Amino acid sequence: MKKIGFLSFGHWSSSPHSRTQSAADVLHQSIDLAVAAEELGADGAYFRVHHFANQLGSPFPLLAAIGTRTSRIEIGTGVIDMRYENPMYMAEDSAAADLISGGRLQLGVSRGSPEQVVDGFRYFGYDAPDGQSMADVARANTETYLKVISGARFAEPNPRPMFPNPRPGPLAIQPQSSGLRDRIWWGSASNATGEWAARLGMNLMSSTLKTDESGKPFHVQQAEQIEAFRTAWREAGHEREPRVSVSRSIFPIVTDEDRMYVGHDLDSEDSIGVIDDFRAVFGRSYAAEPDKLVEKLAGDSAIEAADTLLLTVPNQLGVDYNAHILEAILTHVAPGLGWR
Repeated sequence: MKKIGFLSFGHWSSSPHSRTQSAADVLHQSIDLAVAAEELGADGAYFRVHHFANQLGSPFPLLAAIGTRTSRIEIGTGVIDMRYENPMYMAEDSAAADLISGGRLQLGVSRGSPEQVVDGFRYFGYDAPDGQSMADVARANTETYLKVISGARFAEPNPRPMFPNPRPGPLAIQPQSSGLRDRIWWGSASNATGEWAARLGMNLMSSTLKTDESGKPFHVQQAEQIEAFRTAWREAGHEREPRVSVSRSIFPIVTDEDRMYVGHDLDSEDSIGVIDDFRAVFGRSYAAEPDKLVEKLAGDSAIEAADTLLLTVPNQLGVDYNAHILEAILTHVAPGLGWR
């Protein structure tokens, strides 16, 4: 059994072919797609976070809104760029959204991907101290955030507060949401950062690209990353079992419309590119009739190793078409692979 959710990049554009013409369209349709996914039996609704782009950028109002319209589905991010975040304010926002949803948040955080502007984090008021990089800052912000949502009491109370403090001694950020600490994921592009996440007790979120560390096929390198993460987790001595997600672009072809949209991906293969000056391997897309998809996906060792599969969806095609993709996968593909 695998948990199966969708991952939306939240694009909008004024193109006449786009069904998301504005930010308002994307936000409302994201809520509607999460509702539809829950009704179809999917397990998760996840959203990318990008700044200075025609994409979703402020996740917590959206996650909270989805929490009020759904009752079961997991609600998450993939990923929040921690170079841009104040960990204290994020702790308040995420705990509030988690409480609204009844403890269903699954937050993916990371150093982030290349952005639309040069050093965009500076416009948010952040920069790296001398001798550090913004990757160091992202990891430090993450460690602070983890401590704060774990209930760390660190703030000296005012001796004459407006309202009486509930207990003596230092105060913690409020609100706190029980269990949220176990539902934080690190979006990792390398074996080393996956192992770092394991030592800190975060779940692993592995995307559709990875640092090319061996020249092997993408899914093999990703499976090796998952094994390295789980080994580091065991060595750290954590009591609970970690979760691991991988993302894939999977499109069953069951209608002529499907063939029109994704028929060009029938022979998709892994590709190589450069991201932030490192060589990266990008995973293939999967598009075929359901029986052929089952055969192809059965050979993906990283999907086999993960407990959660996030399906990247073309959100600009609208709620109905994306719900159709999810239904086709859940109905025609997942049972044939033993996921359902």
